[in-house]
Amino acid sequence: MSHSDKIKKALEQIQGKGQMQSDLENSLSNEEKELLETLVKKGLVAKSLRFLNQLDLDDDWDLVQKRLREVKPVRKLLILKYAAVFIGFMVLTYFFVKENLATKSELKIDTENAIILKIDNQELKVIDQGENQEIVSASGLVVGTQQGNTLVYDRGAKIEKLIYNELTVPYGKIFNLELSDGTIIHLNSGSSIKYPIKFVGDGKREVFLNGEAYFKVVKDTGHPFIVNAYEVAVEVLGTEFNVTSYEEDAEINTVLVEGSVRLIDLFKSDEEVILDPGYKGAFHKNNRTIAKGAVDLDLYTSWIKGELIFRKSPFGNMIRKLERRYNVIIINNNEELNQKKFNARFDVNIESIHDVMQSISNVTPFEFKIEADNKVIIN
Repeated sequence: MSHSDKIKKALEQIQGKGQMQSDLENSLSNEEKELLETLVKKGLVAKSLRFLNQLDLDDDWDLVQKRLREVKPVRKLLILKYAAVFIGFMVLTYFFVKENLATKSELKIDTENAIILKIDNQELKVIDQGENQEIVSASGLVVGTQQGNTLVYDRGAKIEKLIYNELTVPYGKIFNLELSDGTIIHLNSGSSIKYPIKFVGDGKREVFLNGEAYFKVVKDTGHPFIVNAYEVAVEVLGTEFNVTSYEEDAEINTVLVEGSVRLIDLFKSDEEVILDPGYKGAFHKNNRTIAKGAVDLDLYTSWIKGELIFRKSPFGNMIRKLERRYNVIIINNNEELNQKKFNARFDVNIESIHDVMQSISNVTPFEFKIEADNKVIIN
């Protein structure tokens, strides 16, 4: 069996079963094993297979030679490390180096304002909302797909241990996530969530939230769903609710839309509150108490539809939400304005930050300007 055939077969087994058969593994050279290990660690198994399937070895030799001549000395040394191996082996190595360098360059440019997926605490992947692609585990197994602005994890993925991914959404964007159990999560601007690729075993289904998310949890009485938000755990069996847990906020809020949830202080296990639909549980970080009260659900869930609703909200409190959703920095030099309370409703998909500022200034006059670096200056 040629070098390229062995590499291809090994990649197919890793993608399908998460590991190679022992007889194939024993037949590999050290160079081949090293390359496969590199491809798996970098999450390039699926792409490498597609590349090999499209490769015409005779036609591509000249192309590889040309590319080798074009690369800089450091890159060339990395590629030539495998020069003794068959052409397909060299092409795969070139493919890995090119992909790895491109990813690093892309992340340097876009990390701050891009949706980032961290795979098994290893690879960082930029998520483009206009693309469709496979989601590949660190072991090279396809575990889900990205379909536009949604990640959908495969319920049938052959995963036998808890492996976590982490999704981070920057200011100005919203993204959706469907977990392996079918639970749907809408993640708000400036938020991140850590979750298992697949829920395995007989324990609880746990995720870890920083920011704001709306959950539609699939009911499973044998496996309670837990949202860990700093010092608070929200436990459910099957329900719809919204959790707001930004680090800079004084409260962690949980609003129940449907079903039932239990709020637990992680440092005081006897401190808990049961919520009914239409109620909010607010955990106060300073005094570690949980308050419960009826609320207007629209105020806490309208962001899913691209709306921002404010009811008797001090402008100083409105600033944070506007900054997150519009990806701007608001510098308010008008101290008196911070205490003014407003009732307002904005559609982020239609109204710009200029429209918002203009609308508010029509109620309480003030001057503002928007600078090129997305700073809103209020005087």
